[in-house]
Amino acid sequence: MLTLDKFEEASKIVKEVTTDTKLIYSDFLSEKTGNQVYLKPENMQFTGAYKVRGAYYKISTLTQEEREKGLITASAGNHAQGVAYAAKKFGAKAVIVMPTTTPLIKVNRTKSYGAEVVLYGDVYDEACAKAYELAEKEGYTFIHPFDDPVVATGQGTIAMEIFKELPLVEYILVPIGGGGLATGVSTLAKLLNPKIKVIGVEPAGANCMQASIEAGKVTTLPNVNTIADGTAVKTPGEKIFPYIQKNLDEIITVEDDELIGAFLDMVENHKMVVENSGLLTVAALNKLGVKGKKVVSILSGGNMDVITMSSVVQQGLIFRDRIFTVSVLLPDKPGMLAKVSSTIADVQGNVIKLEHNQFVSTNRNAAVELRITLEAFGSEHKDQIIDALEKGGYKPRIVRTSL
Repeated sequence: MLTLDKFEEASKIVKEVTTDTKLIYSDFLSEKTGNQVYLKPENMQFTGAYKVRGAYYKISTLTQEEREKGLITASAGNHAQGVAYAAKKFGAKAVIVMPTTTPLIKVNRTKSYGAEVVLYGDVYDEACAKAYELAEKEGYTFIHPFDDPVVATGQGTIAMEIFKELPLVEYILVPIGGGGLATGVSTLAKLLNPKIKVIGVEPAGANCMQASIEAGKVTTLPNVNTIADGTAVKTPGEKIFPYIQKNLDEIITVEDDELIGAFLDMVENHKMVVENSGLLTVAALNKLGVKGKKVVSILSGGNMDVITMSSVVQQGLIFRDRIFTVSVLLPDKPGMLAKVSSTIADVQGNVIKLEHNQFVSTNRNAAVELRITLEAFGSEHKDQIIDALEKGGYKPRIVRTSL
């Protein structure tokens, strides 16, 4: 079903609703990895993600009767917005079932396109079961977020655009949740160049496709645990699984901590906000094991709420030793705080927060605890600050940072 003719048809149709997301060459990531790294910024789509491609193409293939019944889907957010926006374009009713854990920005934006939102379940799979139940009860037409070859064809139009801009691309990295994007991209990429390598990337805490490929059949994970909410899927698609088996060359898994670092890299070096699922391919660049290759990293989306963004930034600064906390014991005497502050200032440390605990010892004159949260330039600067405190006789101890 996923033929070159259908991909070409879909490529023309999706242009009606997509932004031209041209490749961005990344000097930073290229130097860091030893490859020629290009970014495909689908986070810049009008709906904030690539999902509008598959949703719009799928709805375009429906009959007028099917659209008039009303459309329903389940989604952690990006497909929801894609269906809602596409349904609005076709003048059709849209009902979206979203997990209760979906970031607020995705819920509100879905509603802004005129869709009715139903919050149900903790993960996508539970929301999907509810959507099927409502579809049967109300007679809605179900638009699956990934387990549909037609939807996958729409998603695969990304590969068509990549090849038009970079015909000699050698590696394409694609995020995997349920597998629709990876199916479309890998299938079309292999049709255009059988020698190309297409690498799927999953969060380590939701690697349902990796588990399925290793088992040789679609496998359901007992649970998922990842900050990459858009790819927090327990069971990949049955219908698209054979395409993944045939066309995907490898799957790389990424830990949540690596996504946090990737977020900082994108914000600081490219001034772009990319959601955690969209960062999977950036975090995986260090794990390719090749040099000197033309690599395209697909940034699948950028719908991240401000609270999540704040948390990721804070954790990223802590992981990279740009914020840390030390505990020192001081005699409870006037002027001691000034002496510690002076020691830190002499090595360009910046104090963010102080916590003074007089009850760490029964003898306050002997020792009180001072917890100092500091800002540093990185690990080397952090070590310099610690060394200065040790030379000052304060015996610093690293403790958990709490902002």
